[in-house]
Amino acid sequence: MNVVLIIEDEVLEQDFLREIALEYLDSKDILLTCSCGSEAIELSKKYNPNIIITDLIISEIDGLTAISEIRKFLPNSCISIISGCSEFSYAQKAIGLKVFDYLLKPVKPRDFKDLLKRMIDSYENSLKNISASVELVDTNINETQKPFIDDALKYIKENFKEKLSLDMVANKLFMNPKYFSFVFKKETGLSFTDYIVNLKIEYACNLLENTNYPSYRISAECGFSDPSYFNRVFCKKMNTTPQGYRRSLGFK
Repeated sequence: MNVVLIIEDEVLEQDFLREIALEYLDSKDILLTCSCGSEAIELSKKYNPNIIITDLIISEIDGLTAISEIRKFLPNSCISIISGCSEFSYAQKAIGLKVFDYLLKPVKPRDFKDLLKRMIDSYENSLKNISASVELVDTNINETQKPFIDDALKYIKENFKEKLSLDMVANKLFMNPKYFSFVFKKETGLSFTDYIVNLKIEYACNLLENTNYPSYRISAECGFSDPSYFNRVFCKKMNTTPQGYRRSLGFK
């Protein structure tokens, strides 16, 4: 699994690079994007990307400074620059920061795909030279997954009454939706949809126990737009109707 970070402050250019990267990367890979140097450092600390591609002229903290900071805690990540700056001084500084490649804009799609391939190959080859590399990779994967899932669960629990989709949550966390779905089910034992439905029904039970709200209001409070659909889901999960559940508690 690769964690790829693209740092580009021009919206169209970022979208261009992101779309090409998604075409090349596997569903299990994670693709992160951001537009400024400070955010790039934060994402790198949180998700440990092994592939980083950055522009030089970005907001808040420039690309070279961001690389310098990231190198302090990710010394083995493969980092390349894509920029419109052709000055030799930039290239000299990039060499000093162990930058893998330096491409000038505009970059053709095939050249960007080739860059990704070469960077991933280079990173994988470097891992082979580290003892017990399989164990190291497994550990890195687990460490990368945990903050994603912790953040996802926190966000879902705070917003499950809203209209949440898997893509919305994945995008909120800068994750590939297919990979997010896979990791989420692996870590929770439930699909994204089932997890949210369980939260809604749990909340519905709480309202049935502690309020005298009618069924249609509880449906709305739990984020269901259709009371009849709420009743069907509740019956499926609880083997009784909302009214039956309330009567089982001794309420009339």
